[in-house]
Amino acid sequence: MPYTKIKSFEALFSFATMGILITDSRGKIVAINPFALQEFGYKEEDLTGKSIEQLIPTRFKNTHMLHRETYAKHPYGRPMGAGLQLFALRKDGSEFPVEISLSPYEADGENFVIAFINNITIRKNTEAQIKKLNEELEATVEKRTRDLKETMRHLEIARDRQDNLLSFQKALLDNAGAMIIALDPRGIIKLFNPEAVLILGYSESEIINNHSITFFLDKAELEHQRNKIAEELKLVIDDDFQVLIEKTKRNIHEEQEFTFRRKDQTALPVSMTIASIYDAEDQLLGFVAIAIDISVRKRSEEKLRSSLEKERELSELKSRFVSMASHEFRTPLTTILSSSYLIEQYANEADRQKRQKHLQRIVSSVNMLADILNDFLSAGRIEEGKIQAKLMRFEIEESITNVINEIADNIKKNQSLNYVHNGYKEVVMDPSLLKYIVINLVSNASKFSAHDAIINVATTCNNGKIILSVKDHGMGISAEDQKHLTERFFRGTNATDIQGTGLGLHIVAKYTELMKGTLCCHSELEKGTEFILTFDQTMSHENDTSN
Repeated sequence: MPYTKIKSFEALFSFATMGILITDSRGKIVAINPFALQEFGYKEEDLTGKSIEQLIPTRFKNTHMLHRETYAKHPYGRPMGAGLQLFALRKDGSEFPVEISLSPYEADGENFVIAFINNITIRKNTEAQIKKLNEELEATVEKRTRDLKETMRHLEIARDRQDNLLSFQKALLDNAGAMIIALDPRGIIKLFNPEAVLILGYSESEIINNHSITFFLDKAELEHQRNKIAEELKLVIDDDFQVLIEKTKRNIHEEQEFTFRRKDQTALPVSMTIASIYDAEDQLLGFVAIAIDISVRKRSEEKLRSSLEKERELSELKSRFVSMASHEFRTPLTTILSSSYLIEQYANEADRQKRQKHLQRIVSSVNMLADILNDFLSAGRIEEGKIQAKLMRFEIEESITNVINEIADNIKKNQSLNYVHNGYKEVVMDPSLLKYIVINLVSNASKFSAHDAIINVATTCNNGKIILSVKDHGMGISAEDQKHLTERFFRGTNATDIQGTGLGLHIVAKYTELMKGTLCCHSELEKGTEFILTFDQTMSHENDTSN
């Protein structure tokens, strides 16, 4: 292999911003890169020849030894501890979580294992500090002047070392749990390892010498990086590849997240670092990019964010429920308490009318509490999916007339309730859900209208559609409040002093959905409100369970 490639692989091992560790078949550490030494807080001589279990927390050592022995019998490239939380142990006794990929290889008849170690808690990049091999090479050159035999011996040692290095380099490139892409100074791809071929879907011949690494990158992310550099370094860069390597050229090594585009144009989130490669004369040969697939981590993060958002919404709902319940329960409970006390004071037969009045107040308050609790229970059953529409055939005009007669005594004194029906009378719906909808909408119309107001209810059944309208001429609803009408516990800004749970319209909307209907609201402040519900009777007939 050319000298420049040997230096490239040495730079890859030494400058990689992830931990790379090699053990023999007995679990003894034979090599560890500077980044890993820094992560663990050891010097190289502290770990070389030592058992890998020195880097494992005590509580995991026995288990790890069993897994290591099992792996040694059937080694193959894979992530370590899939689905488990892995931890590593620093010299100072502290622990940190890691992701580890294992790759076996054979050299001179002996089996070795390469471990790629990634610290997933800090994810900070530090510039690896390594010593170059100049002293060793210079020492070899000096010795060549002593005698031919010593020179030949050192040449043989160097050749053996190079063979081992080439074997290690090939194993590293072929079995790395990361995409390794070598670039020339202009960014043109010169090496595309098997992992990159497998993950991105391109062959080496399609990519090498034909594309820059920017070929894979999302243009919007490149533009964001360009703006970031302009802000941080006060530098305007037009070339896309220069945007990627500007900080690397300044000896600033960062692990950054990008989105790669595979050959099939699907997106792949990656964590990528770029390191410079120099020859023996410190001339720039190019760059090495190491990219790791972080799609699993991203999905986990998204799942966690979603869970936290749901938990936050649940907490808010609980808080709103407690606040609303304490407010809505207070009035009827106070009425019940005061009326119960007053009944005790009216013990004479002459006070019968007064007792009857307070008994009616108690009954009314109990019914009010029952309605509130029913709303809570209905909302909970809806969320749990326990309420289903039970469609049956019935006459809608007769059904709604009965409902209106039932609630006529519960609206405000002197209010008028008018109902009109047009079209055919027989429909297929859930009569109990429809009853709740009518009662709730009429009750709301009554609560938010004056004492002498007219409430109009109308149904129309034509052309396969059922339309229910409830219209009042009350205080109306603002345009902003109309956006939130069907949300749980929502109360209009002009209705905070009027009793209500804020669940009624939420339940109405859910019941309407269960019957494949739609709900819309037309309202204007101080001019009244009309709720219009539309149901597709054709779809209802298909699901009729009364036949």
